[in-house]
Amino acid sequence: MGTFIIEGGRPLQGDITPQGAKNEALQVISAVLLTSDEVRISNVPDIRDVQNLIKLLTDVGVSVHTNAPGDYTFRADHLDLHSLESDTFVERSAALRGSVLMMGPLLARTGRAVMAKPGGDKIGRRRMDTHIQGFIALGAKLRRLHGRDVYELNGHQLRGSYMLLDEASVTGTANIVMAAVRAEGTTTIYNAACEPYVQQLCRMLVRMGAHIDGIGSNLLTIHGVAELHGTQHRLLPDMIEVGSFIGMAAMVGQGIRIRDVSPADLGIIPQAFRRLGVKIDVDGTDIVVPWQRHYAVDTFLDGSTMTLADAPWPGLTPDLLSVFITVATQARGTVLIHQKMFESRLFFVDKLIDMGAQIILCDPHRAVIVGHDHQRKLHAQRMSSPDIRAGIALLIAAMSANGTSRIDNIEQIDRGYEHIEQRLNALGACIRREG
Repeated sequence: MGTFIIEGGRPLQGDITPQGAKNEALQVISAVLLTSDEVRISNVPDIRDVQNLIKLLTDVGVSVHTNAPGDYTFRADHLDLHSLESDTFVERSAALRGSVLMMGPLLARTGRAVMAKPGGDKIGRRRMDTHIQGFIALGAKLRRLHGRDVYELNGHQLRGSYMLLDEASVTGTANIVMAAVRAEGTTTIYNAACEPYVQQLCRMLVRMGAHIDGIGSNLLTIHGVAELHGTQHRLLPDMIEVGSFIGMAAMVGQGIRIRDVSPADLGIIPQAFRRLGVKIDVDGTDIVVPWQRHYAVDTFLDGSTMTLADAPWPGLTPDLLSVFITVATQARGTVLIHQKMFESRLFFVDKLIDMGAQIILCDPHRAVIVGHDHQRKLHAQRMSSPDIRAGIALLIAAMSANGTSRIDNIEQIDRGYEHIEQRLNALGACIRREG
């Protein structure tokens, strides 16, 4: 198990460029299974989840060529469906939640997919019902393989259907879209997720020959086609990493420029940071976060306490609430963070409390943070990263704290952030990797 040793109190200054989007990468890389032609994808982040997905693709016969760092050409022209039932494939797919995104394209292309119970972050239950109900609506049949916690989907003649999703699931929408593009007839998906990364997937599929109407809305209409062809695709910058860097700049920055962030695809993220009092300037495709002695939390117009809550796009992404909580610990004022979409994501705040933060955990979904206004610094602690996003939040806290902190289980951070200690050390941080 790896560890970060962080010397706190080091100010950060300079320029940093976000990696390609993790969540988009998992979707579009899975989509290469839909065609036997070459698909080239660039700006791919070098992170554990992506590399594990690529390894799963090679296990089922996809050839992968590395053109340059972060630039791959995939070709799924000789798929090995027998490997889907192997213990090795099941174990690897169970360890990676993103592996569920292989189901839709495999079902569409081959009429068969195998699913193990997916792993990933320990942030509460994340149901697969939306995915499965969508596949069943397209005509697939689900059965459990005898004696194993593994499920098989069969659907050799998928047919378009109308469906109203029970939740605007991002991975559920992406999975159903990938299955529907090669189904016979028309599929209508209402209450579809419309995050930029789902939009990117849909645009890539259109370049491959799919017919999709309503991209960017919560109502998608897909006219199935018999075959798809190859294409080239470049990932957007990762909005979660951009938000993480904004949080770092607010807590320990002395002026940081975040380059090539695609501001139009950040949604409400900059506005939410501004509600915490963080100054953010947009300069072309860059974001500049200047040094601030203080940042003061807004109130609502009636003077009541500011509340930040997650919501499906274009609402605030739940992946950044851990960062917002950490940033709020040094703000001037009080904010209520309401985590609606997952049931265990706030349980890391006990670690911030141990560092001296003033946080009241009201219940599994709500926390009240009383900011220190930089009058009382957090103090160093030994911690363990429970998930990707809590991990980066704890890293931000450790960089701002007095003393030397230790964060264990950094493999969770590595799942979502590329060479993070090297990139932050280039800005002035002091982070050492051990193990």
